[in-house]
Amino acid sequence: MIIIMHSHVTDEEIQGVVNQLKSLDLEANISRGIERTIIGAIGDERKVHKKSLQALPGVDSVIRVVKPYKIVAREWHEADTVIDIKGIPIGGKTIQIIGGPCSVETQSQMDLAAEGVANAGCTLMRGGAFKPRTSPYSFQGKGVEGLKMFRQAADPHNLPIVTELMDVRFLDDFLKHGVEVIQIGTRNMQNFDLLKEVGKIHTPVVLKRGICATLSEWLMSAEYIAAGGNHNIILCERGVRSFEKAYRNMLDITAIPVLKKETHLPVIVDPSHAGGDATLVPALSKAAIAAGADGLLIEMHPTPCDAWCDADQALTPDSLKGLIDELRGIAQVIGRDI
Repeated sequence: MIIIMHSHVTDEEIQGVVNQLKSLDLEANISRGIERTIIGAIGDERKVHKKSLQALPGVDSVIRVVKPYKIVAREWHEADTVIDIKGIPIGGKTIQIIGGPCSVETQSQMDLAAEGVANAGCTLMRGGAFKPRTSPYSFQGKGVEGLKMFRQAADPHNLPIVTELMDVRFLDDFLKHGVEVIQIGTRNMQNFDLLKEVGKIHTPVVLKRGICATLSEWLMSAEYIAAGGNHNIILCERGVRSFEKAYRNMLDITAIPVLKKETHLPVIVDPSHAGGDATLVPALSKAAIAAGADGLLIEMHPTPCDAWCDADQALTPDSLKGLIDELRGIAQVIGRDI
């Protein structure tokens, strides 16, 4: 059960609701957002009379919840959430393309990448300063120095940056360097301590689906972030593990329309990590847009053959620009724009 409080609720009114829930043998999870405070009632809500809670001081509305994820469910938030990133909307009519290299390598590489991303028509830039790698001997990223290079490359083109946070110990560095969007990667989708920490800030979060995660598990991870008060969550489908060996991962296109029914959060797709092959990226991108994705996260490198990681899946700047031009036609057909 979700109890939505009035915008100017007092601490005393919140405590009154908490006390009432405790008297009914229910626990209270308080989530303080920027505009509203939401109290989640945990326990058997069948014993609760909805109107008795509705009558309590400070309560705006009460919604029964049948899903294990409450705040991110569409039941209490029918309208699509649109997340504003420096004036760029994620969600809504406009589809956003986030482009950039897999990893931050050198300043010159990032400068060329930022130029290519901007010229292609992307509105945000991606790049990994910290890299989670399967092998401990693979390139692990430039770390904090990479954040500095990324910032220096993106700023001249007014590109907000999207980069992955792997360890809560570096969260302050992310905030110090003004990272506009924090990415939680597939390996950390169920790193609940990390999710709790990014839930305490209001920086938008791209939450990638775990490689073997169900939609319910994925949404419960989003709930961890939302329960902390950060409702600026973007879900990113990036393919799941299957028995097939012909491509890297299986892009779950069906997840897009299902998520649109289950949650109000925006949904984007990473076709690069799904296919693992640059030749597959255009087809997967087109399919994602046709299925209703709110954006794409596409890898582009100035010279893919020289990339320090995931070279096979990176597009060239010209290829990215050509693909975005093609995607505009699909977006127009379904009543959207890029």
